[in-house]
Amino acid sequence: MHALEIRQLTKTYANGVRALDGIDLAVEEGDFFALLGPNGAGKTTAIGIVTSLVNKTSGEVAVFGHSLDSDLAAAKSCLGVVPQEINLNQFDRLDNIVVNQAGFYGVPRPEARRRAQEVLEQMQLWDRRDDIARNLSGGMKRRLMIARALVHGPRLLILDEPTAGVDIEIRRSMWQFLREINEQGTTIILTTHYLEEAENLCRHVGIIDQGKIVANDRMTSILMRLHREIFVLTTREPVVALPLFDAFDVRLLNERELQVEITRNQDLNGLFRVLSSAGINVISMRNKSNRLEEVFFRLTERSGDEEELQPAAARAS
Repeated sequence: MHALEIRQLTKTYANGVRALDGIDLAVEEGDFFALLGPNGAGKTTAIGIVTSLVNKTSGEVAVFGHSLDSDLAAAKSCLGVVPQEINLNQFDRLDNIVVNQAGFYGVPRPEARRRAQEVLEQMQLWDRRDDIARNLSGGMKRRLMIARALVHGPRLLILDEPTAGVDIEIRRSMWQFLREINEQGTTIILTTHYLEEAENLCRHVGIIDQGKIVANDRMTSILMRLHREIFVLTTREPVVALPLFDAFDVRLLNERELQVEITRNQDLNGLFRVLSSAGINVISMRNKSNRLEEVFFRLTERSGDEEELQPAAARAS
């Protein structure tokens, strides 16, 4: 079953701006899906329509088979939403905010209190339950919004920039938490400007640009569109001079680091053979480039250039 199904969705605002131009999108139940796009691409409009905060111009949207047009209440009961803007009651206590949210979905108060404790503990906020929201840091407010969105047990969680303003340590703990709830069966749709975040978390990705879907595939398939990668190799001993490389673009970054740029059809074994014969021992290797970021910019900057999006072998044929 599809957790979310969008067919020919359009949105034209009163000023004539066409934010969505007949997009089709399907997210499978249990998926961890990234919806990416530059500012103004239409992703926030799409989320607004799915969450019934924005009226569509035309098209169809269904959440777990429940149409927004004919079965809105059932569709909304399946959704948990963390918006980009912080929209908490700043003068209410944390536990009240979460318990009251559960009440909106018909959860009995004793059960709501139990669930509130559970999600606040998961978000490392239980010890602050008696504080009012305005006293929290920006990162804590983000975590409180996630707790609020989860308290009624939604089957589909939509996260719009959930880690904006969150420090690295908290961001990575949130990544782990999101992986866990996804493994437990919650479908997640994530929008983020941290493309490393999407690459690390998501199995499928849709990229929207100028109101159109320009890519929609498995993350691994999207990354295969990248035809070159840059690696940094760390050596055991200082490198005084580089040997001659016939097939690889290699340069010294410093006495213990080499940078190598390769294309997809190159085999790194040949590189290591040359290094080994020159007495250069490599102790670690890391990918220097953010692969998803490179693909993202190619797609959104040249979304009309089909040649750029095709595999190198296809262009050569």
